[in-house]
Amino acid sequence: MASSYSTDLKLELMVTGENSGTWGDKTNTNLNLVQQAIAGFEAIDVASSDVTLAMTNATLSNARNAVLKLTGTLAGTRQVLVPDGIEKTYIVQDSTTRSGNTLTFKTVSGSGVTIVEGKTHIIYVDGTNAVDVFFLKDLSEDTSPQLGGNLDTNDNNIIIDDNHHITDENNNEQLTFQTTASAVNNTQLTNAATGNAPEIAAIGGDTNVDLNVNAKGTGRVTLGPAKIQQTTEKVTTEATAATGTVNYDVLTQAVWNFTTNASGNWTLNIRGDGSTALNAIMDTGESITIAHIVKQGGTPYYNSAVQIDGSSVTPEYLGGSAPSAGNANSLDVYTYTVVKTGDATFTVLAALSQYA
Repeated sequence: MASSYSTDLKLELMVTGENSGTWGDKTNTNLNLVQQAIAGFEAIDVASSDVTLAMTNATLSNARNAVLKLTGTLAGTRQVLVPDGIEKTYIVQDSTTRSGNTLTFKTVSGSGVTIVEGKTHIIYVDGTNAVDVFFLKDLSEDTSPQLGGNLDTNDNNIIIDDNHHITDENNNEQLTFQTTASAVNNTQLTNAATGNAPEIAAIGGDTNVDLNVNAKGTGRVTLGPAKIQQTTEKVTTEATAATGTVNYDVLTQAVWNFTTNASGNWTLNIRGDGSTALNAIMDTGESITIAHIVKQGGTPYYNSAVQIDGSSVTPEYLGGSAPSAGNANSLDVYTYTVVKTGDATFTVLAALSQYA
């Protein structure tokens, strides 16, 4: 009886009494084929045309490799085709240049996987279709969300599904990384257990560990209904005398402390910063409260005008009257609550308090 060949790796299956004197050579060939399937690597050029991989009986073949590196500059849409009927797992590394063209790894007759440019996929072929297990992300990229630290799920197993959701074995969602069609990254932390609030906590061996939550650019950190146990506000202290027009940058501080005696009446211009308008960082229906501490000498001065983004506004002062003088040898503290009522339209509530 003649030899037959295995379904998936095409190893020669020898029959007792056959192949006299060649069993050793054929066995060595089979071992080399197994080695190729476990550890084989081959670069496949897909630049000019589709590539059909071969799985040849008892012969080293490119479809048998464990790792395939796809290369070349694609001149059009390309496919890498695996023979029907074999069952195998592949690591597929994309090193092509696309110019907008797509690259698919699939069986000859079945469905397949769209290869992500520059990524490495783990793909299994079930004899009919090629299926993406997941692709390996380059954690050195600075533009993508990174997951670090410990994810404590009370010793439950962690599951990462096809939609990039991280859940425990009870299907309680722990963390979601989602990229929309507009390439806006969204990170969502949830917990499905009723009454069990998710927690973002600083960890580590030190006694006191900061936890920083920073938006990008002028983006803001938004809290829903919140219970705040403790908060501090940024105070900027400057050896500056109030006079002329002074620009209050709300992106820099919540309290501005002038430590040199005022030398003249001043106009306060409230803005985001030197390149950002307050109107750009506030939505209609929002408010912001700031404080301005002004040191006064024997001849006091006062805030005689208020602007927002360089345009004059008339504050509504506590008590009904705007100040007409400062307080000698004191610290005058002005507080302003700015309410945005429409586009570039604001109501300012102001108060002056003397500290001496």
